[in-house]
Amino acid sequence: MLKDSKAFSGFSVNDIDAAYQFYSGILGLQVDKTDEMGGMLTIHINGNANNILVYNKPDHTPATYTILNFPVKDVEGTVKQLTSRGVKFEIYDSEYLKTDEKGISKGNGGPTIAWFKDPAGNFLSVLDPESGS
Repeated sequence: MLKDSKAFSGFSVNDIDAAYQFYSGILGLQVDKTDEMGGMLTIHINGNANNILVYNKPDHTPATYTILNFPVKDVEGTVKQLTSRGVKFEIYDSEYLKTDEKGISKGNGGPTIAWFKDPAGNFLSVLDPESGS
């Protein structure tokens, strides 16, 4: 019944204008904005192959998990470029997860990955799915 559906993902933010500026201006993604239902964005990934709905929610609570992963071939280069645009990467130094001073985790049993937050506090990442153990 649903196997042929063109399902899409969605998440909330508390400021649709700040989200629009972040996703389109800073991350450089193709984003459409509408004022419907208090404000919504459609982020287009791979043209229109993968669309993500972002909706305004005044009582938004940031996700405590990664809501959106961006596979890239060069995590270090991507982190450098995004840092130059004002993105701040998360730094971890725990028994289970360590990052370097740039916020990049390597060799922790998973892919090379770096996490950052959108203006609403939701976690996103850039990662190299071909790396890791």
